[in-house]
Amino acid sequence: MLKNLFDRPQSFKKKCIVDNKKTTVSFEEAQKIILNSIIPLSSENISIMEASNRVLYEDIVSDVMIPHVDDSAMDGYAIIAEDTHGASIKNPIKFQIIGEIQAGGSIVGKKVSKGTAIRIMTGAPIPEGADSVVRFEDTEEKAGYVKIFSETARYNNYRSAGENIKIGDKVLQKGDRLRSADVGILVSLNYNTVKVYKQPTVSIISTGDEIADIGEEIQMGRIRNVNAYTLYSEVRKYNGIPEYFGIAKDSMIDMKEVFLKALKSDVVISTGGVSTGKYDFVKEIYSDLNIDMQFERVNVKPGSPCAFGKKDNKLIFGLPGNPVPTLTSFIQFVRPALLGLMGAKRIKKPIVNAFLEEDINSAEVHHLLRGYFTIKNNEFHVSTTGNQKPSMLRSMSAANCLIIVPENVTSVKAGEKVAVQLIDHDEI
Repeated sequence: MLKNLFDRPQSFKKKCIVDNKKTTVSFEEAQKIILNSIIPLSSENISIMEASNRVLYEDIVSDVMIPHVDDSAMDGYAIIAEDTHGASIKNPIKFQIIGEIQAGGSIVGKKVSKGTAIRIMTGAPIPEGADSVVRFEDTEEKAGYVKIFSETARYNNYRSAGENIKIGDKVLQKGDRLRSADVGILVSLNYNTVKVYKQPTVSIISTGDEIADIGEEIQMGRIRNVNAYTLYSEVRKYNGIPEYFGIAKDSMIDMKEVFLKALKSDVVISTGGVSTGKYDFVKEIYSDLNIDMQFERVNVKPGSPCAFGKKDNKLIFGLPGNPVPTLTSFIQFVRPALLGLMGAKRIKKPIVNAFLEEDINSAEVHHLLRGYFTIKNNEFHVSTTGNQKPSMLRSMSAANCLIIVPENVTSVKAGEKVAVQLIDHDEI
């Protein structure tokens, strides 16, 4: 049977710090420690239909030209550009129509010569002799002839073979997170499957006797288990594979049993139990399970009680219990770790400067305030989303950014510029 924590000497809590590592680190140190702990996962081949948002495991080098041949960028008429010299509304030049080429059609036996035109559709190969395409909208066709009302240049509406992609071009790179256009490029290169990094598996644990799950009756002093479900959503958003392990009660035995099961995953995220309360056991669990704790607090607000440890190649995060610091800690620390495990090159959320629209008072820590930015006259403006208490999840729901107030800055006045992290935007 597991020994209860209260049978241990009071000095035990201090023993969870290993190898003289700092108990409290700066915001930047925390991010650096986490990123330096990451060993990317191995690869797997997946269907191109499932490739969106996955991270490439290898460079993609083209062995074909795109387009494969010279083709038309418009529906119109393939002609010789020089034949339009002097054409105008008052003096249109008439061309004899000698054929038609559809997209995917053949150009065998079709040749444009002086004074002739071939009707052509978008994507159809350019016939021999033609060096320009005039749009239908700029012409008038009647009785086998077409009138052209203005001069045109060579290679107008003309796509040259290989102008999009040449043989030997590196079109996508290892570490790229595949967007819809990237998937389209892979298809154009005839990829049916693609090699990507595996998705990290993520265990999610809530801790505390006060937590009530969905469907349970809320009694005096209990709160709904919000964190597990917001984190589950965030993990899926960043392409991890989440598994919810339920609520670990405030006993060393129960909590250790849940953590042991959760350690099968690449990443473990727990919420609550990382502060200094009598029943905050998470850091002691780290020690019991030989998890190498890297830090247990971060000089940031919200989210100071935030622990991080390693066990082999597994990453273990102990996030705060309040819902807002849980989410901000995920964005700043867990999100880049998940992307790093998937081999992603771009892991930073964009940061811009914005004019503050209200006065802000801050603590002497790295302060992240929930904000909402707008763009006025091509400039960013930002204001807070209201009450900044750590329990106010509604203010996080209303936010599209985090206002960054650096350490040792205690106030910022309306009209001054502040750094703003765009949390709903892709990584750069």
